[in-house]
Amino acid sequence: MIAKLMACGADAFRINMSHGDQATKAQLVDTIRSLEVEHKRPSCILFDLQGPKLRVGRFASGSALLETGARFVLDADETPGSAERVELPHPELFEAVREGDQLLIDDGKIRLRVAAVTASRIETIVEVGGKVSNNKGVNVPDVLVPIPALTEKDRDDLQFALAQGADYIALSFVQRAEDVEEARALIGDKAALMVKIEKPAAIERLEGILAHADAVMVARGDLGVELPAEAVPPLQKMIVARARELGKPVVVATQMLESMITSPTPTRAEVSDVANAIYDGADAVMLSAESAAGDFPVEAVAMMDRIGRSVEADPKYAERVHFTATPAEPNTADALAESAGNIANTVKVAAMVCYTSTGAIARRIARERGPVALLVMTASRTVARRMGLVWGVHAVHTRDVASFEEMVGKAKRMVLRHKLAAGGQRVIIMAGVPFGTAGSTNVLHVVRVVGDELDDYGVS
Repeated sequence: MIAKLMACGADAFRINMSHGDQATKAQLVDTIRSLEVEHKRPSCILFDLQGPKLRVGRFASGSALLETGARFVLDADETPGSAERVELPHPELFEAVREGDQLLIDDGKIRLRVAAVTASRIETIVEVGGKVSNNKGVNVPDVLVPIPALTEKDRDDLQFALAQGADYIALSFVQRAEDVEEARALIGDKAALMVKIEKPAAIERLEGILAHADAVMVARGDLGVELPAEAVPPLQKMIVARARELGKPVVVATQMLESMITSPTPTRAEVSDVANAIYDGADAVMLSAESAAGDFPVEAVAMMDRIGRSVEADPKYAERVHFTATPAEPNTADALAESAGNIANTVKVAAMVCYTSTGAIARRIARERGPVALLVMTASRTVARRMGLVWGVHAVHTRDVASFEEMVGKAKRMVLRHKLAAGGQRVIIMAGVPFGTAGSTNVLHVVRVVGDELDDYGVS
């Protein structure tokens, strides 16, 4: 199935650490990595940490019906609950919430308003009632919850993910820059760090959070629970735009093709949702239950791929995707990245090629959302894999080059081998001289591909 999904267009695979055991995840990693050779492209794996989960306790009858307008108490008593009260096994919340704050249970299906708080008791009024059962989740949208983003389970899962060679680690429950700094200290440079923006507190502290992150996910599921539904679309656009300005990969996730969990075709609204994220310039769009547990995983990936191709074929796409300005910073790499896009439009090149040891120049070029594909060549397998979440990139893991002539020759062969250009077409090549020096991109070269460059090299 993973091979089928990759063939249909999946560029990266998310492993959700909220479900299953580590042994099963290790087998999954082995399967994904084994397909690199068959598909002749690097695989990208994102480990998604669960994060802390706030939950109510248990009920004497397994559930209780809360009536709208009734009083309901959340307390520290472990006694099984009823329609009048239930345990809240999170002492931090008793200190954090205030009168007037809102509490949401079961993804917002139950809405409570805090009437009074003591050290071990939160009295609420039920604003939206309904049935609530054992261990349902609790959201506190009005409060900066004094809980670390990493639980003991997360720390254990993080070490496991790093040992498995994770390309990205997705951090849940991010509220402050300090949450990201803590994860960064544990990860080091062993993986790239992606922050999931799913809490209102994170929106308020977005700049500090993004400053410490390598990539961003707009996690619309939890964000849509803790904020009014109508507030999510403008926030999504704002987060995507800001990530693009910073040159950091941004993923839009949750309920993108939700109906395809049980249907072979999506709704028109879902198609528009995916298309709009692509028009906004998101680096990646993500499926969740559609491909993890749905009845039509292949169809869902194929549909998402077709939507992307359709959007990018729109004559107005370039105009719309450049609605977000990405002014160059005063450095050589940004100047060359911006120039490459201008040249590509002026002389009609077939592709752009860059050599990189860290991936930094590739991300800066991708930030410009150029008119053609970007072939990224790197001697680092790690860098090649991380490119799976970067817009418009086709990454190749290859031996490094030692001279300018070797660089040009290899670039021509690679664009032919990967069918990104044909004989007679031009390509743009970017690299740093001297070769192998990180952060030294200083060459932009336009060449014409003859078409016979592979004749003497076979498949080397």
